[in-house]
Amino acid sequence: QVQLVESGGGLVQAGGSLRLSCAASGRIFSINTMGWYRQAPGKQRELVATITSGGSTNYTDSVKGRFTISRDNAKNTVYLQMNSLKPEDTGVYYCHAQVFYGIPPRWLNEWGQGTQVTVSS
Repeated sequence: QVQLVESGGGLVQAGGSLRLSCAASGRIFSINTMGWYRQAPGKQRELVATITSGGSTNYTDSVKGRFTISRDNAKNTVYLQMNSLKPEDTGVYYCHAQVFYGIPPRWLNEWGQGTQVTVSS
């Protein structure tokens, strides 16, 4: 069993910053792409940012220049530094990872439980 545990969400004023963390644990052999997605009330879940095991990153246009995704492969952890937050960034943020694990090992998509980010105007 693999678990993704997120932390770092909360309430912040517009213009403020938050840092999200997501740590993967379990009988993991390898992790490929890790990323963050978010879901605002009444809307579909959308991609925020992804990072490969080699460090290549991808961002949705609305967060470019404000958010930075990074990871620590030794700790199986991904981070999302969010600066200059806007009310439209409000939502539940979910961690995602492509994990190679199990007996026999196989690739699976795993999700965290989500952490709430609220940006007040």
